[in-house]
Amino acid sequence: MEEVIEMGKISARGQIAIPAEIRREMDLQEGQRILFVLENDTLMIKKITTQTFSQITKPLKEAMKKTNLQEKDVPELLQQFRKSKKR
Repeated sequence: MEEVIEMGKISARGQIAIPAEIRREMDLQEGQRILFVLENDTLMIKKITTQTFSQITKPLKEAMKKTNLQEKDVPELLQQFRKSKKR
């Protein structure tokens, strides 16, 4: 894929429109999910596919195996994390 550079604009509601040429090049369809990654002052938007979702969750699944964490433990851990952030 060759480099495509386009300018966009943020609406008053915080919405952005992905330029048509980029949507065509990436085969993005209405309702398709995308991933936003923010690092310092760089925002990356990535098309989500079954393969990329697997790649995203693989490290989490491996970490769970190492810690013996079970899915039923997650809600309590989230509550503890949220409480610690409020302090």
